[in-house]
Amino acid sequence: MAGFEDYAADTREIELEIERKGIVLGIDWADKLQVRELAREALDHSASEVRLKASESPDPTFMAKLDLFGLAAIMLKTMQESADLGIESHGGPAWKSFAKVLWAEAERRKSGG
Repeated sequence: MAGFEDYAADTREIELEIERKGIVLGIDWADKLQVRELAREALDHSASEVRLKASESPDPTFMAKLDLFGLAAIMLKTMQESADLGIESHGGPAWKSFAKVLWAEAERRKSGG
């Protein structure tokens, strides 16, 4: 139910998992090009592609990336829900780096740019 969320705790948990997946994937959150490519891939992945790859022998790197893409969706939803309530939710460097390019890429796609 909206209004009863602990956005600060949610943000900390999401940030920690983003950092963990970033370590597995070798992500340098300060590398804008690498993070932008990751954001584009997160927005582009399709459910059918995920099911196909997941049905093969699970690759730890693929699974970490899949988890990260899910976290990206949760991160954006958390930010939107909290903003709708007048609460600014954001995490640390990994969160901010990833969120910034995810929002920018999503907006670019909406405007047809």
